[in-house]
Amino acid sequence: MNAPDVVGWNGRLLDQLTFYWTVQLRPRLDGLTDNEYFWEPVPNCWSVRRREAATTSVGKGVGPFVVEVERPPPDPPPVTTIAWRLVHIIVDCFGTRSENHLGGPPINWQQYEVPGTADWALRDLDNAVETWTAGVALLGLEGLERPCGPTEGSFADHPLAGLVLHIHREVIHHGAEVLLLRDLYRTGDRVDPSHAHPA
Repeated sequence: MNAPDVVGWNGRLLDQLTFYWTVQLRPRLDGLTDNEYFWEPVPNCWSVRRREAATTSVGKGVGPFVVEVERPPPDPPPVTTIAWRLVHIIVDCFGTRSENHLGGPPINWQQYEVPGTADWALRDLDNAVETWTAGVALLGLEGLERPCGPTEGSFADHPLAGLVLHIHREVIHHGAEVLLLRDLYRTGDRVDPSHAHPA
């Protein structure tokens, strides 16, 4: 017989993300403009670009816009834009993992239409957070203890709770990067206005 969840792990894991999301991250994303979304703080950033304008050999996603990547990635990796980081959170952090582990809708690079505007990206981000948190809330202690399974590669035998913690850590640190870029856009000099918007 399983021990009772006297700590309330589902709630504690969700609190880690939802406090950050509702108090620190999401309010500071309000009003994000397309110019901020696409702004390149230094030359040669990876970004979201129209497919025909992509500067990398690989463009992830479907539709007219793609996310720039290289395989294998360079070391060190390039600076990425707010657009790149938000879409990474939507697909790699929340979408694919919600689909693989929580019964969420398919959100993966083979099916996902990459957002070409800031408003579109924020709508997708809001939906991704809602799907993730609802799924985690339903796991219960038994669900958190179950192995991640083969979709997590070498972490297949690790408990799903570890994956939840990892995703929250990823969102917290990428969210902080996005907010720093917003601060730099608001207060700093522009590198090149032509980099602001790919349209």
